Amino acid sequence: MSSTEYDVIIVGGGPAGMTAGLYASRARLKTLLLEKMIMGGQMMTTTLVENWPGYPGGIGGPELMARFQEHCVEFGLETDSGTVEKVIDNGATKTLIVDGKEITCKAVIIATGAIPRKLGVAGEKELVGRGVSYCATCDGAFFREVPIAVIGGGDTAAEEALFLTRFASKVYLVHRRDQLRATQILQDRVIANEKIEIVWNSVVEGFESDNSGLTGAVLKNTQSGETRKIEIQGMFVAVGVTPTTDFISDIVELTEDGYVKAGEDTKTNVPGIFVAGDNRTTILRQVSTAVGDGAVAALMAERHVDELENQV
Repeated sequence: MSSTEYDVIIVGGGPAGMTAGLYASRARLKTLLLEKMIMGGQMMTTTLVENWPGYPGGIGGPELMARFQEHCVEFGLETDSGTVEKVIDNGATKTLIVDGKEITCKAVIIATGAIPRKLGVAGEKELVGRGVSYCATCDGAFFREVPIAVIGGGDTAAEEALFLTRFASKVYLVHRRDQLRATQILQDRVIANEKIEIVWNSVVEGFESDNSGLTGAVLKNTQSGETRKIEIQGMFVAVGVTPTTDFISDIVELTEDGYVKAGEDTKTNVPGIFVAGDNRTTILRQVSTAVGDGAVAALMAERHVDELENQV
């Protein structure tokens, strides 16, 4: 990793981060994008993106992200792998601690997104990889002709339930309320699918397992308090996400839920630090909004760098 000072460092290689990288490098800013895992973020686990303009019939998440990556490096964007442990505000410059090493820049764009939220039920952690999963695209094919459950009621849960019908013999969609939060078109598809049974007003209270892994779950009715056991060999948890902001919690202002407080201009409370994508306060978290955030954040970073240079 270069010790050269950058104009802009982008933390996170999802749609927001890659778009920010495209716009910043195209503006002739010396820009580095850091991603600790694989480029593409959560989109790498999305089977089909149906609401990205220009692709009637949809496009696979990994394919779309591959095109993003190819495009964002076209104008000279540098990319590297590494975990950002801390961001230090020096005023005119910022210092990032990346895998124990320091790297400096004039502006930072935080585009680290969010990670799947856990249920918090005893035994969940021990069963990850042994029946419990947070990614239907990654693990769905392991559950052929066996019953499984999807936990959640939003778009992700509905999409995963529908996807898993390709493999599972039966899919229980367990939701804590009496109405799904998913968009109507997804609700209609779920209800019409004969392989899916919706379990209303229910939450997971416990797991049943043996040496081979998950064998069942205990569900509790949120209204009556009654419990029910279902025999399943797989459980896919889709109950929302947690923003990846712990490494900046001591420098930028966060909400109680851990999202970075920032408006449509992507500015945080610290001059020179911007935020884009699923980890900021927003009413909608989609690829399209992440891309919009990335473009705005790059513009704001460019203006910040210009102001610093004009002060010299």
